[in-house]
Amino acid sequence: MAQSNPYSQYSSAQKVRALVKGIQGHKRWNEALAKAADREAMLDLLQQASDKIGLGLSRQELAETPPLRDWLWFKKNSPLLTIGSQEFGPY
Repeated sequence: MAQSNPYSQYSSAQKVRALVKGIQGHKRWNEALAKAADREAMLDLLQQASDKIGLGLSRQELAETPPLRDWLWFKKNSPLLTIGSQEFGPY
């Protein structure tokens, strides 16, 4: 008898929260995400983490669901405000 996915009834947002909780504070994942060359590399890592946990999140779900959507945006763009360097955004 096939084992059912325990996350199959979860919404995308619930799955993303589970993923964030699963990688939060995990040194290896945090370093890998920080060192990712670009948004696509970061998505690759997030999808690997999702698959490892068994969440079955698609790249689209990862890219469109907060807070991961915001992490990916910041990987691609400069912050609008950086307190320490007085960088306040694109003009």
